Amino acid sequence: MGERSAVAEGLRAYRLIAGMWVRSSMTYRASFVVTVFGNLTVTGLDFVGILLMFSQVDSLGGWSLPEVAFLYGLSVTSFGIADLALGSMDVLGARMRDGSFDTLLVRPAPVLAQVGADRFALRRLGRITQGAVVLGWALVSVDVDWSAAKVLLVPVMVVSGAAIFSAVFVAGAAFQIYAQDAAEVQNAFTYGGTTLLQYPPSVFGKDLVRGVTFMLPLAFVNWVPAAHVLGRPYPVGLPGWAAFASPLVAVACCVLAGLAWRTGLRSYRSTGS
Repeated sequence: MGERSAVAEGLRAYRLIAGMWVRSSMTYRASFVVTVFGNLTVTGLDFVGILLMFSQVDSLGGWSLPEVAFLYGLSVTSFGIADLALGSMDVLGARMRDGSFDTLLVRPAPVLAQVGADRFALRRLGRITQGAVVLGWALVSVDVDWSAAKVLLVPVMVVSGAAIFSAVFVAGAAFQIYAQDAAEVQNAFTYGGTTLLQYPPSVFGKDLVRGVTFMLPLAFVNWVPAAHVLGRPYPVGLPGWAAFASPLVAVACCVLAGLAWRTGLRSYRSTGS
């Protein structure tokens, strides 16, 4: 009961803080629209790069353009949702250096909710929109014999992928507490992870594919379930049921990230600023 109450309190605090930042950003609506459009354009350059590659080749690692677009759309949309919700976690190190993190510890609200909602930026909707557009095009262009299970698997992948990326954000923030910063290390696994997943696993070495399957299970964002949808071989010879394991992997990642966050908070020592 206490745990449920703490979650509800955290969600309420997150909603109030995020709402404050949304109202602030909407004060200058023209600037907001320009910023969202700029964000959409910048993130879209990633897919432009893929299009340029396919202007020179017919396939990438044996995958066609619609299949790669399917991976890209899933990765970018899932990451965009997590980035919208928790993208401010990477400034935690700066907060610890200037002493403002200590202020969050004494406020009557869960620290994770405060850090996650800090500087909540609706401009990040541009990334989600761009990823969703590419995903939509891929869904109508890819050569797939659709079944009810495969159709249902698409939204499951997006939600589970967002949860997995969110867990990586939280775990990265916990690591920043231990390391007293290391934001770039966190970005390597978050922004670097979504870039990695935009390409088929067949273009990477087997050791790297094993690492993002069993150590940091980002492969369950799209590689593994997408292999089932597209009728492709599973990475590293996983069993057939693994395609439907993304929700379980997401729950496990969130639980582990929560434990890491709690442990990090307990070990935190004030800068004395």
